[in-house]
Amino acid sequence: MNKHDNIYASPLDKVADFTFDESVVDVFPDMIQRSVPGYETIIHTIGELAKSVVTSNSNVYDLGCSLGAASLSIARATQDKTCKIIGVDSSLAMVERCKRVVQAFTLPNPIHIEQGMAQDVRIENASMVVMNFTLQFIPPADRATLLAKIYQGLNPGGILVLSEKIRHPTVQGNELLIDLHHQFKRDNGYSELEVSQKRAALEKVMLTDTFAEHETRLKTAGFEDVVMWYKCYNFTSMVAIKP
Repeated sequence: MNKHDNIYASPLDKVADFTFDESVVDVFPDMIQRSVPGYETIIHTIGELAKSVVTSNSNVYDLGCSLGAASLSIARATQDKTCKIIGVDSSLAMVERCKRVVQAFTLPNPIHIEQGMAQDVRIENASMVVMNFTLQFIPPADRATLLAKIYQGLNPGGILVLSEKIRHPTVQGNELLIDLHHQFKRDNGYSELEVSQKRAALEKVMLTDTFAEHETRLKTAGFEDVVMWYKCYNFTSMVAIKP
């Protein structure tokens, strides 16, 4: 049974910057389900995409794999193909827990979990790369270089699945989406205090882009087609296709 997320339930003298430490790992499944609209749909669809694009004897990368939900979805969807699934996360606490999670499943394609920065991963012979709410935590100055490296490491016809919290280009529109998201969190049992303190914790850590900024960066990297297949409030998932 998933532990209940109450990290920000009590008043804090000072709200520290958000980090994926042991306390977050302990409640992560509950946190993500109650905070990200459509998370289960996105994970399921990653598996559906894997069915059609993952090729035998290729590599699949899950950058910022957290507890391995996307990797497991891919592994279940590609049981008729031989591929190598590599999950990478910068958080040691997340990696240690993720290893235990994926080892609980017996699947034809094993999932290899490694600790490391997405920027340092060598991408090669890839039919699919997933960044599920990961790029937003990477320094903006590193994003274009990382996407260019992913493009170069993808085989022709390969895809990058990029899920992100985005920023609307106008202040009024952005505040409307933020308000809707905060109401989503209240409806899932978070208090006003929790919503406020979590927002403060993420303020300097999660730096979001607009969809136009994502699309421009992806096309500059070489991707010819960027498809926004999912959007709810300020959360989106897109597929970038390498010709």
